[in-house]
Amino acid sequence: MAKRSHSGGPSGSHRTLRIGEAIRRRLSEMLSRGEIHDPDLTAMSITVGEVRVTSDLRIATAYILPLGGKSAGTALEALRRNKGEIRHQVGKALGIKHTPELKFEFDDTFDRMDATRIMFSDERVQRDIHHDDASDEEE
Repeated sequence: MAKRSHSGGPSGSHRTLRIGEAIRRRLSEMLSRGEIHDPDLTAMSITVGEVRVTSDLRIATAYILPLGGKSAGTALEALRRNKGEIRHQVGKALGIKHTPELKFEFDDTFDRMDATRIMFSDERVQRDIHHDDASDEEE
């Protein structure tokens, strides 16, 4: 059987997506309910935007964003400090034989979207876009 890439095709990517989403939901629950006993984590609201799981299911990277985007360093440090407890709770909730190692990273999706919006609002880019639109109409 052929391997499936992240874009589709036959393999375990459906499973990795499903496990990633299950981990994301469980992490979100744990953080919103204050189940991780760490004052740094209970003092802030953290969104888990996405969890990407490697194809071999060994590593799950959670992309997090504290409310307002502030204190990201504190949040990452606290999550990394508590990753053993978090992994144990996630594994128990999911009921899978081997829980992936958890890694935590800052979710910069919104920053990249803002940068893209700013780029598209630049008058030079707008001029290029409108110039290309006019060229297409002439053809």
